[in-house]
Amino acid sequence: MLAKESVEKSFTHNTSSDISNRHLLILYGSQTGCAQDIAERIYRQARRRHFKARVYPMDDYERANLINERLVIFICSTTGQGDEPSNMRKFWKYLLRKNLPNDILNQMKFAVFGLGDSSYVRYNWPAKKLLKRLLQLGAQNILPRGDGDDQHYLGIDGALDPWLKNLWEIIMEQYPLTPNLEVLSDDILLPARFRVEFIDQKFDENKKKTNDDEVYARLVKNERVTAHDHFQDVRHIELDIDGAELKYAPGDVAVIRPKNLSEEVNEFIKMMNLSDIADDAFILIPNDEDHKIPPHWNFPLTLRKLFEDYLDIFSTPRRSFFEFLKFFVTNEDHIEKLKEFCSAEGQVRHIIYITIRTSVMTKFLLLDIKDDLYAYNQRVRRTIDEVLQDFSSANIPLEYIFDMFPEIQPRQFSISSSLKAHPGQIHLTVAIVKYKTKLQKPREGVCTKWLSGLVPDECFIPISISRGTMGLPASTSTPIILIGPGTGVSVMRAFLEERIYEGATENYLFFGCRNQDRDYYYKDQWKQYIDAGQLRVFAAFSRDQDKKVYVQDIIKENAQLVWDIMHEREGYVYISGRSDKMPTDVMNAFKYIFMSEGGMNEVDAEKYIKTLEMKRRYQQEVW
Repeated sequence: MLAKESVEKSFTHNTSSDISNRHLLILYGSQTGCAQDIAERIYRQARRRHFKARVYPMDDYERANLINERLVIFICSTTGQGDEPSNMRKFWKYLLRKNLPNDILNQMKFAVFGLGDSSYVRYNWPAKKLLKRLLQLGAQNILPRGDGDDQHYLGIDGALDPWLKNLWEIIMEQYPLTPNLEVLSDDILLPARFRVEFIDQKFDENKKKTNDDEVYARLVKNERVTAHDHFQDVRHIELDIDGAELKYAPGDVAVIRPKNLSEEVNEFIKMMNLSDIADDAFILIPNDEDHKIPPHWNFPLTLRKLFEDYLDIFSTPRRSFFEFLKFFVTNEDHIEKLKEFCSAEGQVRHIIYITIRTSVMTKFLLLDIKDDLYAYNQRVRRTIDEVLQDFSSANIPLEYIFDMFPEIQPRQFSISSSLKAHPGQIHLTVAIVKYKTKLQKPREGVCTKWLSGLVPDECFIPISISRGTMGLPASTSTPIILIGPGTGVSVMRAFLEERIYEGATENYLFFGCRNQDRDYYYKDQWKQYIDAGQLRVFAAFSRDQDKKVYVQDIIKENAQLVWDIMHEREGYVYISGRSDKMPTDVMNAFKYIFMSEGGMNEVDAEKYIKTLEMKRRYQQEVW
């Protein structure tokens, strides 16, 4: 299914005179790879319009050159509660420098597209702030900001597709093609980014290459902390970093680069008919000087190591995958289906509503959704591996796998330990991702599936530290309220260990889980702190009684205590956990307390919370 030979290029490079003024820079900030995929899609669309295009993560771009750029497209996602993605933060910090003149970017024309979720309070916050700052620095916006929304019934594409259509209409009007050029059809295959060259050299299994800020940590514990009859497998993981130049503070995040399981990769190689060349060494040669090979990749490589360590062959493919795949299938039914997937009709969900009229309102009930690509792919979380099994006539040239298969993205986990309490160690609390869709085989997370099978003292994990968004108050006498349902308690454990090591006793933990005897994480440790007078715990076990009780309920039950801590004693509150309803429900519980105990009306209670947020006395980290 993979061809070692390259396909004949049907794209013709233009002379420099044709594209001398057609330069486009695409910068992205991406946490999970979605913004990167959109940036690379815009890059391919630009090449079809004969632009000399470049695409970089924002933090990889040489920021001093920004004053020379004439046309820039910015794509940025959102993390946490409106935070910038990790590979955008240095770039954003640079733009915020106070000594930058307000006309420093007056030569630049730009557009911004943000990716987010409108259920969050700070929806697309990075994109909004970026647009405002670029305007302050004199840049000229050529198109209203695009706001991709996960809540849209078409997902991000609901806003992206019309935004891109408008973008190219505006750009092509300002940068028209010369008479001898025309926009290249989507039926023409663009050249691959890299060329594969096999070499007569052995692959070194022991050679390990990391990013500058990354170390290999030895796994010393991988212990399940939920009952074995509980539906969720949650692990307490301990890593040994003794002797490494790796420091962290409470609230920081561990960044791990996972791998695919070797036995699953072996099956993938067999399915792709690659067994004969799977262990042959090769190098990559960029077809353009602006195409950069990831710095942490070991060379020479083999296909086996490529699929194990670097390419996410078990992820759900994005739209660009199908746009490439249509060039490489030979079966007529496969060709027609992929053309349908890639057509405008195949992208649009056909929604059937019925209307119910009542005396006070009209309701629309969703009866059916029919969207070929969405139903086949995203809804059931089908993987690249499974798609290629379905489209078995595919014969993908080796060089195109680097355009089609995304790189395995690092995963982030809140650190659940204090370096003072556990010198030379990092602890993690990890929920193993496994769930059902309409497909027969359960879906599993690439990283947590890999982590769950690792044996202590037999393996080393590549890890780095990312600075967290939450931080403790300076004084140990300041009371803190910690709200961490489920694995949200991970970072709270780090805070508590740090505080108690420093002698603090005014610590109040609100924890929520399903059952006291199945998923009450670290309860023995909490009991030790309680017995020593260092901690008070308020726990909600939602399934241990007929009426479900959640963490927001026990917060309201202790309204007088919470009001005293927050208002009279100027305490801090920290919230961590899933980003579904919990953060909003908890905030509403605080509003209720400020109204019932503080005599505020709803508007004043909301302002009070805003003030707490500005003073960093109300902090949250959700995912």
